[in-house]
Order: sequence, then C-alpha cells, then structure tokens
Amino acid sequence: MKNKTNHTLTPSEIVIELDKYIIGQTDAKRAVAIALRNRWRRQQVAENLREEIMPNNIILIGPTGVGKTEIARRLAKLAEAPFVKVEASKFTEVGYVGRDVESMIRDLVDYAVTLVKSEMTLQVQEKAENLAEEKILDILIPPVRRAAATETSENDDNNEAIQNKKTREWMREKLKNGELDKKLIEFDVNVQNGLGMQVLGPFGIDDLGINFQEIMGNIMPKKKKKRKTSISEARTIITQEEAQKLIDMEMVQKEAIERVENSGIIFIDEIDKVAGGGKGSGPDVSREGVQRDLLPIVEGSNVNTKYGVVKTDHILFIASGAFHVSKPSDLIPELQGRFPIRVELKSLTQDDFIKILTTPENALLKQYNALLETEGVKLEFTTDGIREIARIASEVNEQVENIGARRLHTILTTLLDETLFNVPDKLPTSTIKINAKFVKHKLDSIVKDRDLSKFIL
Repeated sequence: MKNKTNHTLTPSEIVIELDKYIIGQTDAKRAVAIALRNRWRRQQVAENLREEIMPNNIILIGPTGVGKTEIARRLAKLAEAPFVKVEASKFTEVGYVGRDVESMIRDLVDYAVTLVKSEMTLQVQEKAENLAEEKILDILIPPVRRAAATETSENDDNNEAIQNKKTREWMREKLKNGELDKKLIEFDVNVQNGLGMQVLGPFGIDDLGINFQEIMGNIMPKKKKKRKTSISEARTIITQEEAQKLIDMEMVQKEAIERVENSGIIFIDEIDKVAGGGKGSGPDVSREGVQRDLLPIVEGSNVNTKYGVVKTDHILFIASGAFHVSKPSDLIPELQGRFPIRVELKSLTQDDFIKILTTPENALLKQYNALLETEGVKLEFTTDGIREIARIASEVNEQVENIGARRLHTILTTLLDETLFNVPDKLPTSTIKINAKFVKHKLDSIVKDRDLSKFIL
C-alpha cells in the first residue's frame, strides 16, 4: 500500500483494508468506502460550501452474522474516528424518554475525549517519564538545602552540592539501567475525591451540559496519601500523574468535539425493530416515537454534553437491520430520506465460511491455534476438515436458524470442547490433527438430531 495516512485512503484502498477482516459483501464495502472518502473531500471544499455538504447516511440490510457491525467497526478504526454502536431497540424499553436518544451523542463525545487524551498522553510521555525520574531521584537523594550565607558555609554548600550532583548522576544511571527496579520506595499519590451524589428526577448531569466531576474536582482540595511500591511500579504511577498535569484538558475537549462533529460515526443496529407496520396503535406508537426522536439527531441538531454543545449535522450514521418482518419503507418518510443509501448484504455460503475460517487476519482457526499454542499444542486443520466444518455450519443455519458466521463459533466450541478441557491435564502431543473424520465423529450425531442441534449448535 502507498505511504498514506488513514485519512487519505482512496475508496479502493479502503476496500482492500476491509477485505483483510471481512469476507465478501463488496457492495457494502464500496458504499462505506465512498462515504469515508467523501468526508475527506468535504474537508477540502471551500468553507462557505462545506457546511452545506451533508453525509450520505447508509442502511445495511441483511441477516445477522453477515458482517454489518464488523464493516462499521473496522471502518471507524481505519478512519481513526470516534465510533459508537447503539441498539435502536433499547429506546423502546419501558421507562424510555425521548431525551435518552441523545445519549448516543454523549457516548460518542466520551469516546472521543478518551481517544484524544490517549493520543496527547503519548506526545508528552517522554517528558512525563523524565519528570517522574527526577521525582524518584528527589526521594532517593534529596537535593541540598542552602544554609545561611557565610563564607565557610557557602564553600561547604558548594562542595556538598557537587557531591550531591555526582551521587545523583550515578543513581540516575542505575535507575535507567533498571538496577533499582525492585527496591521499595515511599511516595505521595493523589487521591480522587469520591463524589457519591444522587441526581434526582428524570434529568441526568449530562442533560444539563455540566462536567460536574471537573467542577467539584476544582473546588475540593486534592487529597494525597502515602504509598509504598517498587521503583518500577512507582515510575509508572508518577509518570501517569505527570502526564495528566502536562495535558491541556481544554484543548482535549475542543479537539474531541471537533472530531465528533466532522468525523464521528454512529452505528445504529436493529433499526428494523423500530420500523412499525403502520397499524397506529400499541407498540407501533412507541416505535414511531423512537423514530421521531432519532430524526432531529440524524437531521442535525445541537446536543448538550458535559464537554460542550455538539452539532450533529455532519456525523455519519450507519443503520442496520435484518428487515425480516418489516422493510425500510416502513420507517417514517422523514427518516427514510435521511438514509439515502441502501445496501443489501448477502447471506453467507459454504465457500464464504471456508474463507472466514482461514483468510482474515483474525480468522477463527488462527485464534484457536494461538490459544492452544500457549499450552504447547499446535492444531492442524486439514483442507477436508475445514470444508466439513463449513458444510455443517451451513447446514445447521439452513435447518435451525440463520445466524450467519456466528454459527462457526458454536460449531468450533463444540468441536474443540474436549481438547480445550483436557490439554492442560495430559501430556500434550505437539500436534492435534483435525480432519473431516475427526469433525464427523464429534458433530455428526448432534447435527442429525434436529432437536439436540437446536440447543447445542
């Protein structure tokens, strides 16, 4: 791949990156790749027109386990963008109030603040480590305090200061080399004030747009307590404290809000659960209520958060649903208009399962191999063994319930159950071969018994 930052990847390069983790679903990958590239294009447009360019929100339609969530999650990681996943159905629960829909924006801002804070911590890490080193040296060899000024005492002070400096440098070398890591040291650490406050009524602190913890933290004096640990652990604790002091939290919050507004991604799962059938009574009223509360956020509105007001106009919304019972046209027209791009994801075939098991960088077989290698055991999956696992997964999906690639998890867990249980207690053979015969022996009886397979697979 060309030497580019993640922000300037072309759509074809984005698809190549997504291919490393998700099998098939080319149409969906193309749609999200274009949406991501459009965000970069928008940033290059003249400012007067930039505000007018709205994101093309997407609805991913397809059964469970075909890669809808994974596409959105990997896209956000690729874009290094703030990302949250919410279930639309949670907004229809008992006790639901419309204001709760805004919580997705607050969650997104919280995530962005954490993201920016960790980036800024890395930038000041070296300086924080140096400050921590000085603090530890101050504890080990306290600096010389000057006495009242007389000629004799001044000479003594100078000699002592020179000697102190030499000892300090000698100790610094030992500290850098890790020779003092196990030595115990006592030092002061900051203790956070526990604010056990109950907020009454339907409003939360976030609804008021107040960072209550920060306000109280500034009012209440910081407590310190003595702590005794090894120098190695003390260095980590003091470095963290020094890094926090070096970070400008105002800048962090400003940058986080800017990222949310311009590159935030919200994945709304199970959108089909709030698509009513148009009956106009019962639970459909509640569903339509959720859609009407979602509408202003997707359209663009201002949401109060504890870090400031966030404009949602340019956040990218990716919705998904199986749409078995309802269809996208059952959503209220205004909301449909806010999701102009519809992509249907295909059900996974037996060949797709074979690729899912072996091709991605995080493939299931690689994961199980890595787990058992910790016990000194290697799993060897033969070609016919892999094909048999894929065949069984495909067959069970057809007979019981189609849960897509998630079926592979249940199949592999059942297949390797005995191996995973027995390996630590027995003298393990270095390699366990898993071929078609092994798979049939373990799973055939369960697959053939329809009632049993419903419970186990």
